[in-house]
Amino acid sequence: MCTGNVHRSVLAERLLAARLPAGSAVRAESAGTEAWRHSGMEDSTRAVLEELGGDGAGFTARRLTDRRVMEAALVLGLTREHREAAVRLAPSAMRRCFTLKEFVRLTAGGTEGAWDGGSAGAGGFDALVAAAAARRGVTTPVPAAEDDIEDPLGMPRHVLAGCAQEIDGAVSRLAGLLDTWCERTGRCGRMPVHGPALAAHGAAVRADRRGSTGVEIACVEGVDRARLA
Repeated sequence: MCTGNVHRSVLAERLLAARLPAGSAVRAESAGTEAWRHSGMEDSTRAVLEELGGDGAGFTARRLTDRRVMEAALVLGLTREHREAAVRLAPSAMRRCFTLKEFVRLTAGGTEGAWDGGSAGAGGFDALVAAAAARRGVTTPVPAAEDDIEDPLGMPRHVLAGCAQEIDGAVSRLAGLLDTWCERTGRCGRMPVHGPALAAHGAAVRADRRGSTGVEIACVEGVDRARLA
């Protein structure tokens, strides 16, 4: 998720979708903490997205809500500010809220024991998220700049392109982690999308709580600078 569901979370949603293997159980969406619902992707965002191999068709901006946070198995913001905004919307979801780069860092850094944890369906993924949350509590804190992806809004095109490349690097690592989870747990069935996506300055992963074996990822941006990361 991000702030306006204009640049960062849009790029995260579509680049993650492009980096996931065919038939993945993961579905990507996005939303923003201050977004207003409208169809179509901003031209500059679409241009840098397509240069990196993403698909800019059929996009609709959405606003982040408490319901979307509560329904998510994993909520990923583009900055700590977005993560905190999500927690303010749904405090009980705190241990499922991270920044995109933070979750990749924590998961890649030592959650091997969680790959086979949990029950069938979403349980195994829940165990992976829980392991990342536990690791967050014991690892040495890093500067905000290491976990945040800055807003390119209003900046020259080369800044937006650099932002897109930074997001692509993070979601490519995330896609690899999720693909490994899928292979090790055998939970690779596709999941239907239920409900709208999160707002634009971040990303979120939602598990189907009604028994599907897949996981949905939503990229969120903008509800109000106090709700999601």
